[in-house]
Amino acid sequence: MKIVACNSNRPLAEAIAAYLDLPVCKASIRRFSDLEVFVEIHENVRGEDVFVIQSTSYPANDNVMELLVTLDALRRGSARRITAVIPYYGYGRQDRKSGPRTPISAKLVANLITVAGADRVLTLDLHAGQIQGFFDIPLDNLYSAPEFTKDIERRFDHGNLLVVSPDIGGVFRARSIAKRLGGDLAIVDKRREHAGISEVMHVIGDVKDRQCILIDDIVDSAGTLCNAARALMEYGASSVSAYATHGVLSGAAVSRVAGSPIERLIITDSIPATEAVRDARNIEQISIAPLMAEAMSRISDEASVSSLFD
Repeated sequence: MKIVACNSNRPLAEAIAAYLDLPVCKASIRRFSDLEVFVEIHENVRGEDVFVIQSTSYPANDNVMELLVTLDALRRGSARRITAVIPYYGYGRQDRKSGPRTPISAKLVANLITVAGADRVLTLDLHAGQIQGFFDIPLDNLYSAPEFTKDIERRFDHGNLLVVSPDIGGVFRARSIAKRLGGDLAIVDKRREHAGISEVMHVIGDVKDRQCILIDDIVDSAGTLCNAARALMEYGASSVSAYATHGVLSGAAVSRVAGSPIERLIITDSIPATEAVRDARNIEQISIAPLMAEAMSRISDEASVSSLFD
């Protein structure tokens, strides 16, 4: 078993390698002067079970190309099996035709990864379940719910908790955590006028005097979360915290969260934290390295991955 780390999230790759007590494979992933990607693997990978770790976060196109070129280099180096470990699957929000003459980019990227040489994919909290069907190779989709549940149990008083989905589309995800906690569920109903802009309509469920915990998979502009938090406070919530797997946090998102009623936003390290995120007063990261490492070990041993969530 060998681990190859691309450049998008080396801290996570090194944490996974440390958990597995394995070295990171020696490799050069660099740019020519025109920014063309070049990859050279400095160890023998013939007949090896190789895991390539790369989140396709910002800059998404560069990181996708790094992953594709690395997969091709390993395939041509005669690796026995290549698993693309993609903690954050970029382009995952483009999972359907949203209008006439628009792409399904999540499917396009799946095709590229397959053609480049991946034999299987390991990812975390896909934005939409149907993306699993875009791949013609095995895909294991992990869930952050167990990690979030442990963190919530450590921080909050169970008797007054209320798990909240910030929109209708996230109900399944929020219900999963509410079920693990044995708690209640509420939903924020919103109407999205334009991409990245949301307008809260009303709250479904009784939130008065409850500790509300918003659950989402991606926080990008943070408009949805912040608007939902304000609505919950207007409906009488005693406090609002939020958990999101992938902290994209683009543009003014960090300052938006800082100026919102959200007491604490917990994200994972599927995407490396920027300096602004590290300095934010109410944003914290928890590591998914043990979860990813355990899944990788089970894949290598041909053991069950789904039993991680039993």
